[in-house]
Amino acid sequence: QARLVESGGGSVQVGGSLRLSCTASGLGGRSSVMAWFRQAPGKEREGLAAILRGGHLTKYADSVKGRFTISQGKGEDTIDLQMTSLKSEDTAMYYCAADRGRVNGAHLMTDEYTFWGQGTQVTVSS
Repeated sequence: QARLVESGGGSVQVGGSLRLSCTASGLGGRSSVMAWFRQAPGKEREGLAAILRGGHLTKYADSVKGRFTISQGKGEDTIDLQMTSLKSEDTAMYYCAADRGRVNGAHLMTDEYTFWGQGTQVTVSS
């Protein structure tokens, strides 16, 4: 059974940085892409950054491009999200996800992500 576990969330001031990590187990060959999403209260879940397993292709949402960097961690099923220049609007629950393996390339198509972590809270305050 697939399991994804996020870590690294917390509280930071505007302009600060945080690094999130996600370790997946039990994916086998089912997923091609891992990604980070977030959801703020009252808002829809938003795809932020995706990376092809193996770490060669990435995709970013415009809202985080240039500030967030997704990378392969220590192992094919570990990914990190380095977040810099954080803004108050980045406050949300952040989720790691793995897709169904049906789409070529890195993508942020929410409906194609079938495995999800429990989330880690990021709070950015002024």
